[in-house]
Amino acid sequence: MRAAVLLSVAIFPCVIATASATTKGLSQIVTPDLQPEGDLSISAQIQSERIANPYEAQFELGLTRWAEIALFKGFKPNDVILATELSLIKKDPWLLSTGFFDWSPHSHVDPKPFLEGGYYGEHQKFILGAVHAGYRNEVILGYAYDFNKIWRVQVDFVSGSGNSSTVGFTCNLTRDLQFNPALYVTNDSPHHVLGYIVFSYTFHLWKGAKSETNLHGF
Repeated sequence: MRAAVLLSVAIFPCVIATASATTKGLSQIVTPDLQPEGDLSISAQIQSERIANPYEAQFELGLTRWAEIALFKGFKPNDVILATELSLIKKDPWLLSTGFFDWSPHSHVDPKPFLEGGYYGEHQKFILGAVHAGYRNEVILGYAYDFNKIWRVQVDFVSGSGNSSTVGFTCNLTRDLQFNPALYVTNDSPHHVLGYIVFSYTFHLWKGAKSETNLHGF
């Protein structure tokens, strides 16, 4: 969610990423796959002020196979945002999840509940859902193509004023370190092209009952 210049991040390190790496996440939307149990991802996120808080840290923890929590810490301005996700159906390749995001008690912003389904094939991922934001309902659409465990391209869309369409990619530098730059095109006219980038590192705090390679949701 940052200026286009951020897409010029050097890509050479991706060529030497390990084959055991996994990709995760899209750019703008919540996804129906959960953070694996016991995994804690810590992310540094930089984005255009038109998108959200320009400097954020994100903490995402898989509590169980069926539940995760996430916390965003904004720095300009100071803010704390909470989110959670519960898996309702996890029967490959089908996923169905619910939860809420963007809840900021600090800024008196109400949570946005969502319901979202996905078809997660080996290479292609399709996402469709809805979110209730304030007094309106918005449509969530997403698509990703995984070339391998290192490279992914992705697009997503959220309807309504103040939201955007995005296009970007994800690259795993190592098994646990990745980055995701993207461009946002705002729904509102005149349309603005905005930049975003996030770097994430995952710590494996404990091992779940069954090892999974799911992609995280936020």
